[in-house]
Amino acid sequence: MKAKKILIPFLGFALGTVAGASLLWLLADVGALVRQDEPRGIEDAEEPLYWVAPMDPNYRRDQPGRSPMGMDLVPIYDSANEDQDGVVTISPAVINNLGVRTERVVRGRLSPTVETVGYVQFDENQIIHIHPRVEGWIEQLYVKAEGDPVREGEPLYAIYSPTLVNAQEEFLLALRRGNTALVDAAEQRLLALQVPPPDVAEVKRTRELKQTIIIKAPKSGVLDHLNIREGMFVEPGMEVMSIGQVEHIWVIGDVFERQAASVRPGDSVRMRLDYLPDREWTGSVDYIYPSLDKDSRTARVRIYVDNSDRLLRPGMFAQIAIAMTPGKPGLLVAKDALIRTADRPRVVLALTDGRFKSVPVHVSGFDDQHAEIMHGLQEGDRIVTSAHFLIDSESNKSAAFARMSREPGPAQEEHEGSHAAALTVKSMSEHQHPNSDHGEPMSTPEADPEKEAPSHDAHHRTMHHESPDSHDMHQHHDGGGQ
Repeated sequence: MKAKKILIPFLGFALGTVAGASLLWLLADVGALVRQDEPRGIEDAEEPLYWVAPMDPNYRRDQPGRSPMGMDLVPIYDSANEDQDGVVTISPAVINNLGVRTERVVRGRLSPTVETVGYVQFDENQIIHIHPRVEGWIEQLYVKAEGDPVREGEPLYAIYSPTLVNAQEEFLLALRRGNTALVDAAEQRLLALQVPPPDVAEVKRTRELKQTIIIKAPKSGVLDHLNIREGMFVEPGMEVMSIGQVEHIWVIGDVFERQAASVRPGDSVRMRLDYLPDREWTGSVDYIYPSLDKDSRTARVRIYVDNSDRLLRPGMFAQIAIAMTPGKPGLLVAKDALIRTADRPRVVLALTDGRFKSVPVHVSGFDDQHAEIMHGLQEGDRIVTSAHFLIDSESNKSAAFARMSREPGPAQEEHEGSHAAALTVKSMSEHQHPNSDHGEPMSTPEADPEKEAPSHDAHHRTMHHESPDSHDMHQHHDGGGQ
């Protein structure tokens, strides 16, 4: 009876063991079948090139292991290096949260506009300079100050000149003699000395001399300069006054040296002034001066503007915008998509599957909305126009790490040497503890007060920088002495 009681539990234990082993065997076969049916990823399809530390891409090894920080090394495969420098992958949710917007690179023409300042002045082609042709004295001045309006035919000043009196006497003498040739010569001399034709005709009709001759305005305008007063003595070559036209005026604008080559005669111009902010004038580029200002390094352009209402006055300060002629077709991107740096501008290129990459570009020109790209992009590429600064920063960091991992320098080799020394020390420690596994974290032993407290001999050895061998020799010598 007692044997039966012992045999029954033993048989139950044996049956349970067999059933458990059979169940484990079946589960193992099912797991193997499931693994065979699973698709093979990149890790199963190809062998890793090397392993790197997750927190230090410069730490590379030829086999799996742990980094000096105790983290598992990450395998790197050949397909991960195909043009992946600087590529950043962002999930669709993060793209939506960041508000990333993209647009395509298109081909078109820039419509550039140069905005600069200018100064209103008289049309120099219409300025009339008045000089006396004989010496004499100003008997009467009919215009009193600069800026006074004058009309064509109105008197400007009256002059007494002995030369004009002598020319009239010769004219009268020729008339009394009846010599036609002398009369014609004397009359032409009076006209050449700037005597008005009505005054010559009056002398011929009345046969009387005129002591003073009145000089009249040849054209209408405003008095620009006035250099004489009544009673002054004048002589040939002296500028007594000048008259400017106000119906058509010039605006002289300054453009930078790099913009001067893009401005052409005939380009349309829009102009505004501060004292009339609601009014806009239009004109065209009339002339581009051939020389640059050596101090400001700017080129002057001359703009022809109609001023029939006479609201523009010489000396006024104006803001002008020159619409330059569109150039040849080129690749255009949004102006906001450019990331301008000290070295070279960049844009963030939107790849497929949520991948982005920062690429350098060469910019040839701008307008109000677009920038023209000469190198770095192709027609149809998608670029990021919003939240691109964050992506660019991450892309540059990724590219820098990739370059550092491919081109190790002396500092990196020294760094890897220190990592190798750390692994050597770690392998020696694992050799002393055969129960620890290299593929799993080592368990931390419980603290032992006796092991933690350094012995007097060890402290003495440390203070005197002695090696264990020298310490043993001291002990042997002490034993021999005893």
